[in-house]
Amino acid sequence: MHRLKNKTCVITGAARGIGRAIAACFHDEGAIVILTDLDEAAGADAAAEIGCRFEPLDVREESDWARLSTLVPMADVVVNNAGITGFEAGMTPHDPEHASLADWREVHRVNLDGTFLGCRYAIGAMKGKGTGSIINISSRSGLVGIPGAAAYASSKAAIRNHSKSVALYCAQQGWKIRCNSIHPAAILTPIWEPMLGTGPDRDARMQALVADTPLKRFGMPDEVAAIALMLASDEATYVTGTEVNIDGGLLAGSAASPG
Repeated sequence: MHRLKNKTCVITGAARGIGRAIAACFHDEGAIVILTDLDEAAGADAAAEIGCRFEPLDVREESDWARLSTLVPMADVVVNNAGITGFEAGMTPHDPEHASLADWREVHRVNLDGTFLGCRYAIGAMKGKGTGSIINISSRSGLVGIPGAAAYASSKAAIRNHSKSVALYCAQQGWKIRCNSIHPAAILTPIWEPMLGTGPDRDARMQALVADTPLKRFGMPDEVAAIALMLASDEATYVTGTEVNIDGGLLAGSAASPG
């Protein structure tokens, strides 16, 4: 159907995982996709494989967003997907007692500051037309506490709330610029690979990690992309300031019957 035909769509952190799946999905639906990432080599490779345009972007840096605004001054859809857990360089303490202030700040700088700057860019790139869709990737961790990943949970909770503030602000200005958040739980992306490994116990590890999920499996990046597509399309023009959970039923409660 090409539900995004000729719409200019900017996606951050799209070299791999959920961002890449969204970029590929939007491209298949007729969008003019600008794939951005801090990793220039991986971003350029992903864009070449998908058949879209690549622009390097460090979401933490205001100057990078200013550069993007000159290169892509108008946009119809912006997906703020770039984010980190804080464990990229290894398992360092991220609990409320032992997390360092530097590590706490870095997670928020990428996840929250990056989303704030992305929303600000999006408003500037959309208000000329007076219409558009901003999609912020939060997390199931933004809805519940995560003792061992306090900074990540805090940053994702803030993204949830900021999305609502952006939605209300845009409506207040009389623009048809919508802003919504998506909250994935365990989605099978490269971020899980260090925990899963490649040995004979990989399947057992996977099952253990989703044992509490009612659907008993990981979600797939394409399933998140499908939600993003709906929110980006003109089928969702009355949807703003809301959140969509994609978690296999995890937040619904227990799937077990009472004894």
